[in-house]
Amino acid sequence: MVLNYIWIAFFIIAFIVALGKLIFTGNTEIFTEIINSTFVSSKTAFEVSLGLTGVLSLWLGVMKIGENSGLINALARWLSPVFCRLFPDIPKGHPVMGSIFMNMSANMLGLDNAATPMGLKAMKELQELNPKKDTASNPMIMFLVINTSGLILIPISIMVYRAQLGAAQPTDIFIPILLSTFISTLVGVITVSISQRINLINKPILILMGFLSLFFGGLIYLFTRLSREEMGTYSTLIANIILFGVIVLFILTGIRKKINVYDSFVEGAKEGFSTAVRIIPYLVAFLVGIAVFRTSGAMDILVDGIGYVVGFCGLDTSFVGALPTGLMKSLSGSAANGLMIDTMKEFGPDSFVSRVSCVVRGASDTTFYILAVYFGSVGITKTRNAVTCGLIADFSGIIAAIFISYLFFF
Repeated sequence: MVLNYIWIAFFIIAFIVALGKLIFTGNTEIFTEIINSTFVSSKTAFEVSLGLTGVLSLWLGVMKIGENSGLINALARWLSPVFCRLFPDIPKGHPVMGSIFMNMSANMLGLDNAATPMGLKAMKELQELNPKKDTASNPMIMFLVINTSGLILIPISIMVYRAQLGAAQPTDIFIPILLSTFISTLVGVITVSISQRINLINKPILILMGFLSLFFGGLIYLFTRLSREEMGTYSTLIANIILFGVIVLFILTGIRKKINVYDSFVEGAKEGFSTAVRIIPYLVAFLVGIAVFRTSGAMDILVDGIGYVVGFCGLDTSFVGALPTGLMKSLSGSAANGLMIDTMKEFGPDSFVSRVSCVVRGASDTTFYILAVYFGSVGITKTRNAVTCGLIADFSGIIAAIFISYLFFF
């Protein structure tokens, strides 16, 4: 129901704002611009789904090899002590644990194209365990919130954008993004755990948190010792080696188990097309809603209002120019990237507001896009508190990004 209310609000607010512009400013083009944006965004939704078809087929095929070879089951058993605490409703040793792990690993490496099909595979398996097929289950909500919190280790795309726009130190946002996204994920997991009454104070979780803290600390230390050129080169290299290594590992495991690797791949790849077609209506719905809200000027009014309140409270408003990126990233990743790039072009890539915009963009993921695609792929219409928990994680990421940016750059 939350998604329903938000989607309706996009159109009603956009209409009211556009009508106000027509009456009070004489802007006779506003409704034409809004209608044009619906055509463009509808086309974009189809193109996104079409573009996903090949990637979905590839990775669902690879996942099928892992499933038939038993590698996914092995991953599930290995992760069982931790994941059984985070996902207590999933049977111990269920293959979906391996799919969840693969999705999280791809997200952490910034490999969105690989993470999406793995996530859709996990959602399909979670749906098989779901007693109410139209309602999000507890494991689905936890999985979705971890995805929307956007935990990432290597924000290579943001660093590339900064380099292309002439930033003196394109990688200077690396550590702030790492810290912000970690806080976003931590808050998201805690929020879902509280709502589902999951106890996180136990040995496996504490060991994992200790390991992650050491890993993050070591990674931060390693990359701060590299030049910006080396950081961009090695982060991309490491991510791609791991990604291709996963494919080779799955194939070798299939050979070892003496399965027909090619047939297994084709069997899984067939699911890619049908999955891509299923998500088209959900993408059209939300991308159109986002487009009319943005084109009407409602987003600008919201940001200006926040800036006024912040200034009225006597606080520094230097970060306000980055808020459009922060607010839009929950709705559309491509739109958020566009706003981030516009901010760097307008204020310069090394300005404070541009750095805040980059850190905010990397602090969490596109909540509504992920919810629409993942829930839409399995026919979930009742999302329960998934949106609320995801937005709490988003909000914490934005706040963390702003404070950390002040600490590093102001």
